[in-house]
Amino acid sequence: MKRTSLVLIAFCSLLVAKAQNSCSTALSVGIGSHIVSGIDGPEAANPLCAGSELAQIPMAEWYTYTSPVGTRVNISTVLSGVDTRFHVYRGTCGALICYAGDDDSGPYFTSTASFDVTADVTYTIAFDNGWSSSGFTFVISEVAPVVPPQGTVLFTAVPLGGGANNPYGLVDMNGDHLDDVVSPGTTNINVLRQGPGGSLTPFNYTTTPADHTASWSMAAGDLDGNGFNDLQYGAGQGVTFMMANDDGTGFTEVSFAQYVFSQRGNMVDINNDGNLDAFMCHDVDANVSFMNDGAGNLMFAQGLFGTTCGNYGSIWVDYDNDGDMDCFVAKCGCDPVDLLIRNDGNGVYTNVAPALGLADGHQSWSSAWGDFDNDGDQDVLIGSSSSNSHKLMRNNGDATFTNVTAGSGFDLFGGQSIEWNSRDFNNDGYLDVIGGGALHYNNGDFTFSSDLSAPGNGPIGDINNDGFLDILIGSTAYRNSGNDNNHLTVTLNGVISNTNGIGARVLVTSALGTQTREIRSGDGFRYMSSLNAHFGLGADTEVLEVEVRWPSGHVDVFTDVVINEPLNAVEGISTGVTAGGVGDILGVYPNPATDVITLKGNKPFLNNRFRVSDVTGKHVLEGSLLNNQLDVAGLTSGVYVLSVTVDGGSIQQRFSKQ
Repeated sequence: MKRTSLVLIAFCSLLVAKAQNSCSTALSVGIGSHIVSGIDGPEAANPLCAGSELAQIPMAEWYTYTSPVGTRVNISTVLSGVDTRFHVYRGTCGALICYAGDDDSGPYFTSTASFDVTADVTYTIAFDNGWSSSGFTFVISEVAPVVPPQGTVLFTAVPLGGGANNPYGLVDMNGDHLDDVVSPGTTNINVLRQGPGGSLTPFNYTTTPADHTASWSMAAGDLDGNGFNDLQYGAGQGVTFMMANDDGTGFTEVSFAQYVFSQRGNMVDINNDGNLDAFMCHDVDANVSFMNDGAGNLMFAQGLFGTTCGNYGSIWVDYDNDGDMDCFVAKCGCDPVDLLIRNDGNGVYTNVAPALGLADGHQSWSSAWGDFDNDGDQDVLIGSSSSNSHKLMRNNGDATFTNVTAGSGFDLFGGQSIEWNSRDFNNDGYLDVIGGGALHYNNGDFTFSSDLSAPGNGPIGDINNDGFLDILIGSTAYRNSGNDNNHLTVTLNGVISNTNGIGARVLVTSALGTQTREIRSGDGFRYMSSLNAHFGLGADTEVLEVEVRWPSGHVDVFTDVVINEPLNAVEGISTGVTAGGVGDILGVYPNPATDVITLKGNKPFLNNRFRVSDVTGKHVLEGSLLNNQLDVAGLTSGVYVLSVTVDGGSIQQRFSKQ
């Protein structure tokens, strides 16, 4: 929830200036402090270069800045204590291109950003009233040039176009495993679909009006198993789902009547039944979940995953390596004590944060989880949103943690933000952290070097399929220019597990050692990033093994792996399908099948639920068995997996259709 600080600060020697209300009449300002009496200019800031959660910003105040020399400058509203957002452009009015900007990097939701300027080039600055129309003071100052740490990659700003003015996602929407740009609106979803060579083709899907928009967060996943991703919107009043139809050409709105002051939302298979569920942080009450009945129908529940208010940034992570997903909630506000809710796998959920040293009340909206030291377990950086400290915790491998903040670099870093994420941006084989207005490069020894010249946070994915991760900010893509390091992207198709493989753990072994990634829908605070598992390989030219541990418990192993190309892992198809652990045997004959298959097991199958999935994980048949036979005449030739529910578990068998 946005809250404006009431701090009153006295200013001396301020340069009082009345800003102009349009780009063409923007007021020229220089080094020093400048008072803005209020935001009432009728020309909106466009495009948005920071904090894209509001699609329409009705008012703005406009300035220009020109330096006689090449230097680095900082724009800051920190001293004013007012919730602000600003955008910095190059180009001319009517053809502005995002260059910099910020929202919430300063304490109390103030804004601050540093950027390089070229001598005699004019930069246009717009402050919008997306959060407040109140007056404030901003300061322009020269700062010492930042010396990027070793291993830094450069990012190039490229306008998106195609109607992508409010992207909340960089995630595949049509099942081809190429990351698409997703901009949700009230009555439409704009998708820039990635094609060969990084081409982006716009598709605009009209929807029935969303009862609740994605003004706070968006998550994506295939809830009904039809092969196309659905969307979950979190807003200040409730939760809306946009369900993709069976050919991905349209969406149907499904909203829940319950009041939920929504913050971060996720999709995850909470109870490991093979069906993707959903979760939403509730700001003013107990958190809520939406359990999937197996047919894509969601059932509202509340209270199992945190019973008090102040819930902001949830992330589902298997911290104890037991094969099911646990839930960490970064908190602030009315009850700021963080939660780590252990999933015991039997419908029991226990908050273990106090016992593990994670029950802090230091005001955070999100956290960055990942295996920072490549030892096979999940570590965490809990980033500050408005307090004075960050917290870096190393997982000891026995479901306990050690505080290693001292000496890590985060003990001296003062930047704050509501978005914190972990990714390997320079492909050196170690997960970096982005947040607080900087990209923090992992040195491989639990220390981090901060690059303040990097772009801010936003949806993260590979927008041009070159193996290096890019960032979206507003209507601009910050493309990673890359380096000579090698890489591997692993894409997943669940068959027994959910089709996205959300909750799976992917391990890649090379000469560097073994790296681990978890597939998550929804991290950071508001955005939806790629569902592909991305690995940097450094100078390694060979991958020894890729192991995929699926939520179902099945394990696939790949040894013939080509680097610098995507590897698509299909659950069970490559290395065989194992039984679901309930002690039953499922036989299928004839195999290959023609029109009808007969099921053979320890006992007759009567009224048992079944599902048939193809090699992409798409559910092509499902229902209840009336006897031990199943009509498959309508299936096309190919390989399939049959899953039958037995005594609360499932047994599977692969078959082919002629």
